[in-house]
Amino acid sequence: MLKDLVRKNRSYRRFDEHEPLPRATLEELVALARWTPSAANRQPLKYLLSWTPERNAAIFPHLRWAGYLTDWPGPDAGERPTGYIVILGDTRISNNFGCDHGIAAQTILLGAVEAGYGGCIIGAVDREGLRQTLEIPAFFEILLVLALGRPKEEVVLEEMDGEGDIRYWRDAQGVHHVPKRSLSDLIID
Repeated sequence: MLKDLVRKNRSYRRFDEHEPLPRATLEELVALARWTPSAANRQPLKYLLSWTPERNAAIFPHLRWAGYLTDWPGPDAGERPTGYIVILGDTRISNNFGCDHGIAAQTILLGAVEAGYGGCIIGAVDREGLRQTLEIPAFFEILLVLALGRPKEEVVLEEMDGEGDIRYWRDAQGVHHVPKRSLSDLIID
């Protein structure tokens, strides 16, 4: 059911690094994104895939992992993603990517969850460093990086407290807690 997939699709930041994510799976996820809507049907998105430990290690240092967890620099060795999809905007096709990359990213992550994987959409990226490391041509705008793998953490959704604190946090057991606004807070009558 879609509702179950959406609830299970969390921002996972720790993965089982011993379970590889095959290139074929990454291609299947991009195939899902290929079917998503695109402004004026321009279809300007391109996807750079990474599934080897060497390339994954080259991508990792260019990512910022969890803004609210200020004392956590990101996943330790053994808990890092086993695959990445770098979403690029091809400026030879369009200079405005609108929300295409958001639609594509969410679709890819829903497909990942359905296949037993999980991921995190990362927008806090050292784009110039990543461009140089992966030798990405200048006509591609680096839009997002999707970190993917078999989740190695539990993420719990909770009702937001009365103070309205939206910051996610981890408890002593490493469970990741994510407060959510109530439905009545979201709908304006």
